[in-house]
Amino acid sequence: MSQQAGYSPSFKRPAEILRMRRKRARSEGVSSGGRGAISNPCEGASISAVRPFSPGPLFGQGRSGGGVKRRNPFASIENTFSSPAKKKVFIYTDDDADSSDSVKPGGSAGVEGEKSPTRTLPFSERLLQAEELSKDVPSKKPTSLSEDDSLFEDEDLFQEERTPILKSPQAGAVTSIAPPACVEYPADWSLKTRLLFTSLLPFSWAVQPRATEEAQGLTQHCRGQYTTIPQSIQDPRTSAELRCGFQQCLQFWQHPSLSWLSLFPRIGAERSFTGKNVPWAQDMALQQSLMSEWSVSLSSLYSLLKARLCPYFYVCSYQFTALFRASGLAGNSNITALLTPTTRGLREAMKADGIEFTLPLLEERRKSKEQGSTAHNQETDGEEEETQSEASDKEDDDDDDGGFSWLTEMGVQDKIKKPDNISIKLHKERNSVCLDHKPESVVCVSGTHTFTLINFLINCKSLVAGAGSQAGLPPTLLAPTAFRGATLHSLKARSVNVKTQVRAGYQDVCSLEVTGPIMPHSLHALTRLLRPAQRGGFSTALYTHEPTAVLNTHTTTREQAEQAVELDGCGLHSSTIQQLQEPSTLGKSPLRQLHLNNYSYTWKS
Repeated sequence: MSQQAGYSPSFKRPAEILRMRRKRARSEGVSSGGRGAISNPCEGASISAVRPFSPGPLFGQGRSGGGVKRRNPFASIENTFSSPAKKKVFIYTDDDADSSDSVKPGGSAGVEGEKSPTRTLPFSERLLQAEELSKDVPSKKPTSLSEDDSLFEDEDLFQEERTPILKSPQAGAVTSIAPPACVEYPADWSLKTRLLFTSLLPFSWAVQPRATEEAQGLTQHCRGQYTTIPQSIQDPRTSAELRCGFQQCLQFWQHPSLSWLSLFPRIGAERSFTGKNVPWAQDMALQQSLMSEWSVSLSSLYSLLKARLCPYFYVCSYQFTALFRASGLAGNSNITALLTPTTRGLREAMKADGIEFTLPLLEERRKSKEQGSTAHNQETDGEEEETQSEASDKEDDDDDDGGFSWLTEMGVQDKIKKPDNISIKLHKERNSVCLDHKPESVVCVSGTHTFTLINFLINCKSLVAGAGSQAGLPPTLLAPTAFRGATLHSLKARSVNVKTQVRAGYQDVCSLEVTGPIMPHSLHALTRLLRPAQRGGFSTALYTHEPTAVLNTHTTTREQAEQAVELDGCGLHSSTIQQLQEPSTLGKSPLRQLHLNNYSYTWKS
């Protein structure tokens, strides 16, 4: 190495330089009394030799505090976590804010000694607090009080960054923002295919019921009786009321019932019917027998709905899903029916039978456009629409009378094939055709027209598939109460305990899975039981049958919302009825996640 050209004898490798610096730091620390001697800013070395947070020169000229650890020049506020002892949460009080001025720079021990929080906020409250505070101070970067916040060695920098954010701009005091307690969540009218509940407490009480408990749960469901569940349950596994109530929540009524076929969902479920035994596919007499029984069941359901003995029911066809709701539900004073998705042919057939309906989503879009525009723009838009309509009428007249007259003038009228009248009509009505099979095609029928809609469904030939795996099979009827020709079914529940990785270790998480056609009353009844059983804390993942997500569309008017209708005899719990009576606020987005923390609901759609 010494004989190579360009080699410098004074050159040292990086590892040797770092070794010399560590040796020098240890020798200086021993000579000054150790590192612990400078923890107090009033004794030992001064903090003046500490580097600032950003890379730059030292504050002081000399290195009197050689034992003090210097700042990492490549660190930032977000990723500075030097030791686990600094990962703390500081909740400031008025006394701490007053005493912060007297703390000297570098007094990290003083921060830990004087600022002793009396309580620690939960994570959800700290997150909401940080969001509110970030709105008050838009110029600063929003900071959440998480457990990963580090204690800076430079106290002046810590006070400069944190104190103005935690201060109230009006009174100069610390803001303690408490999240609002939501004891209820909005009703979701879409059908669910699966629910997954997770909690730190086991769900052992929800599986393997005793024979007497299962029988009592079935009896309570058929009679519409509900037992009072205590707010605090010490041992849910031995609570007979809880286990019977859980069996009661899993029951629903369905028609038709074929044990070898799963009749929900029906839209896009051709694979589940492929290869199954369908003896009615080629037997017309059997198809007529099935349809006659189905018509009787549908008529019975509507009679119960009209008498407010059945709150709602679903008609699940291979093309669309219909939801019939009794008067008083979702803020409507009349019986309402929602159909989704629809096609132009179905809407034209309904108009031909005298059924009046509305398109709620299109009306909402039209109203929002009208409210967003000014009066002047509305006048000009009206004039332009009139001129455009007149021009379009003239074009239509030209198309009907002599739209292809120019072909005759050119002498090629026999060589070019003209489009037929059906194609021309579809081209003119392309706006209505574009709505087919989309959420915007949802149709709302109200009042006495729902009875006409029932007759339309009974006599509609396209309601039953003429070919394919679902050929000749009537639509599925789902209801929370018994009706003529219905069969009692039960949702499937399964409890599993798993381990999930949390930071450096593993944590036991219990899960409860419920599958089947889950209606709104079943979801509310399950959460009503899990609330005291899991001691006010669980999370839920909801899997929606997507074609029914738009059934949450708002259909309430101001006049209807003021009227209230009693539904005490419909067989549901009073709290469930109260939830279903509220106007729908979810729109096209159903509930995706539901969380209960400290007996307070939060949800995500």
